[in-house]
This record gives sequence, structure tokens and C-alpha cells, in this order.
Amino acid sequence: MFNKNTQAHLAVFGANAIYGANYIIAKGVMPDKIMPTAFVFIRLASCTFLFWLLKLLFVKERVEKKDFIKLFLCSLFGGALNQMLFFHGINLTSPIDASIIQTATPVLVLVFSLFILKEKITLNKILGITIAGIGAVTLILYGNNAQGNSSFLGNLLIFGNACSYGLYLVIAKTVMKKYHAITVSSWIFLIGFIISLPFNVNAFLETNFSGFTTHTVLTIGYVVLFTTFFAYLFNIFALKHLAPSVTSSYVYLQPVVSFIIVSILAYVFMQSEYAKDINPIKIFSCLLVAAGVYIVSKPKKIKQAKTK
Repeated sequence: MFNKNTQAHLAVFGANAIYGANYIIAKGVMPDKIMPTAFVFIRLASCTFLFWLLKLLFVKERVEKKDFIKLFLCSLFGGALNQMLFFHGINLTSPIDASIIQTATPVLVLVFSLFILKEKITLNKILGITIAGIGAVTLILYGNNAQGNSSFLGNLLIFGNACSYGLYLVIAKTVMKKYHAITVSSWIFLIGFIISLPFNVNAFLETNFSGFTTHTVLTIGYVVLFTTFFAYLFNIFALKHLAPSVTSSYVYLQPVVSFIIVSILAYVFMQSEYAKDINPIKIFSCLLVAAGVYIVSKPKKIKQAKTK
């Protein structure tokens, strides 16, 4: 029905839609119910099991020894380090600060791609990332009605997460040219789980599971199944067909998705607490983000040879 390029765009859009919904769905779970390191343990352990189950059943593919160095780096920056930095960072700082700092990811990917992949920085990419960035930051800042709970250390950890994830996207591109998405994902999570195990296992064992409510279980289930399993699978599939700078530009859609969810809640439940968050400036910001992402992802026009 769709060509591979269109499927890749739909996949990365789906991944960032999941991330955007996660800001609302996963709100308030840490640290009252579960500590960040325990949450990372559950995510990595669960997804290691799911990806290896798929690999053993459907993808009979071996990885060459020389490529394990790249897979190790993908696991470090995309499986272990970035998740630990994010969960510790979001535990210390405000979601608003975290959202704003995350918008640095496409710029970081552009820089990493220049040096590692020798990817050209085109005018379209610079223009699109700038427009989408202005829209995302405006949407986030204009929607900040909460009191500041920011932390310098928390913000620093979130920036470290953005750097780590950006580097992962670029390195993962080099192995996605060669292997199936499930093969790459299974090794990323297995190695990432092993790397982070000494830092996470004690917090997991000390977690008071009897204190979990239905909301806690459903939230953790969403984070494991959607925010981790499906989102990583979608992103890795997209990287096989799209440049990392294009894939990362979709991060600007995350605050837009959160805004859309709030808008839907306002329409369905007719609640003023949601309705007051909808206004022309936010709608215009969403349009800016959409326009910027489109400009970045717009395919190059192939110049046809002139005929006499």
C-alpha cells in the first residue's frame, strides 16, 4: 500500500506520538511508586524478553563479530545511558524544562551526522529544524502554567540524555543498513540491560510492588509496551530508510501530540481545566512544528537532464 519511505515516516511519526502521549500518561509515577533506576530495569528487562522472543521466532539472522562494537555503542547510548539519564533527570526537574531541552536533539543529530556519516547540512534541514524548534518551544513555554520545579542537575542530565540519544540515532543508522530492525533492537536491549544491571537491580528488588495501584500497573505497562518496545522498533525501522536528521526532527511533534490529547479531552469531557489550554497561539505553534518537520523531511528533487 505504501512505499518504504512513506512507511518509515509513518513509523517515526507513530514513535513520537507515543512519546508525546507519555508526558500525560506517565505523569506522577516517580518517585512515589517506583524509583527511576527500578523503572529502567523493568523497561530494559521486559523489552529484552520481547525483542528476543520475536527474533528467535521470526528473524534468523547472525551478527558479524566486527559489528558488535557498533551494537555495544548503540546499547550504551540508546539502551542504557540515555534511559538512566532521562529518568534521573525527569525525577529532578520539571516536565516543561525537560521538554524544552529535548528540542536540542535534532540539532545535535545534525552535528553528529556531519562528522560521523558525512551527511550534508542542507538549507532545508536548517530552515525546517529552526521553524519546528520555534513552534515547539513556543508551545511549551506558552503552556507553562506550573510553578518552577526545575533543577540544574536535572536539566544537565536531560541534556546528557539528548546528546546520548542523538549519538545513538546516528550510530544506529550505520548498522541498520545491514541488519533487520528486530535483530538490532534485540541486541541493543540485551547489551543495554547487562550494562545497566549493576546500577538498577538493587532499586528493583527494593521496590514495594504491593503499593502499586491499577493506575501504576497500567502506566508501567504503557511505558514498557509502547514508549519502549513499539517506539524503539518504529524508530529503528525508520532509520533504515531515513537520515537521522529527518528522524530526529519528529521530536518536535511530541509537545504537539500532548496538546492534541488535551484538546480531545476538552472536547470529550467539556472540562474547563482542559479547554483553557486551547488558544490560537498554541494552534499556530502546532502548525509551525508541522511545517518545519515537513520541510526537513521533504525529499530532494531529482534534476532531470536537459534535452535538446
